Amino acid sequence: MTVHVDDERSLAYEEYGDSNGVPVVFLHGTPGSRRLGRLLESAATARGIRVLAPDRPGYGQSIPWPERSVRDAEAFVTPVLDDVGVETAGLVAFSGGAPDALATAATRPDRIDRVDVVSGATPPEISEETPALQRLLARLATATPPLLRGLFRGQAWLASRLDPSFVLAQYTDDAESIPDAAAETVRADFVEAFSGSGRGAVTEFRNTARDWEIAFENIEAEVRLWHGEADTNVPIADVRRLEQRLPNARLHALDDADHLQALLRSIPDVLDERR
Repeated sequence: MTVHVDDERSLAYEEYGDSNGVPVVFLHGTPGSRRLGRLLESAATARGIRVLAPDRPGYGQSIPWPERSVRDAEAFVTPVLDDVGVETAGLVAFSGGAPDALATAATRPDRIDRVDVVSGATPPEISEETPALQRLLARLATATPPLLRGLFRGQAWLASRLDPSFVLAQYTDDAESIPDAAAETVRADFVEAFSGSGRGAVTEFRNTARDWEIAFENIEAEVRLWHGEADTNVPIADVRRLEQRLPNARLHALDDADHLQALLRSIPDVLDERR
C-alpha cells in the first residue's frame, strides 16, 4: 500500500496480523523496511492486533527525504494512521526506529497512546558505550554519504545471494538460535531496504549521531524499553540512562538476549500489552 505524504513524497507500508484489530505502527531498524513487520504476523493475528509497518523515507519503496531530522518523524507516521482511518495507535520500534518513535510521541501526543522500544538506539549525549562500527557508520554518513550508500548496496547484493547468516551476523552473535523463517525475514528486510534509492540508512545514521532535539518531557504516553542484557549493538547501560530521561518509562531487561534475540523474545509480551 502507498500513501502520499505531500506532492513530492509517497510512503509504502504493509499490514500484518488482524485487519480489524487494535492498531500498532511498527518502525523497522536502521537499515530496514516494512518487511520486518512479518516477524509480528503470527503473534499479532493471535492477539487481535493490526500491525501497520511503513518503509521510512528512503527505504524500500518510500521516496527519500534526505534533509529530514529526527523531529520530522510524525510526518511519515501520522499519514499512515490517516490512510487507514485510525485516530490513535501504539508504536513499536526496533533498534534504529527508536528515535522516530520517541519523536512522534513527543510531537503528536494526541495520536500516540503507548510506545514500546525494542533494542532501541540511544541519543548521542547519553551513549557512552557506542560500538566502534556504529561510530564509523555515522562518520561515513556525514562525510562521504555516496560511499556509505555504495557499501550498503554492495551488502544488499551479497545478502540476496548468500545464506541469511550473512545478514544475521549484524544483529546476533548466535545465528543458529534464530528460527529459519525469522532468519529469512531478516534477510528479505535488509535486501528490500536498498531496493529503491538506498538513501534512508545514510540519512538515519547521520541523524542519530546528532542531537535528536526531542523534548523527552513532552512524551505523555507510557514508554516500555525492552532490551537484551547481552546486546553489543546498543549496550544496555546506555538504555538505563535513557530510561532516566523519559518521564513514563520502564525498562524490561532480557537475560542472555542480544540485539535480535531481544526482538524475537519480546514480541509476544509487547503485543500482549496492546490487547
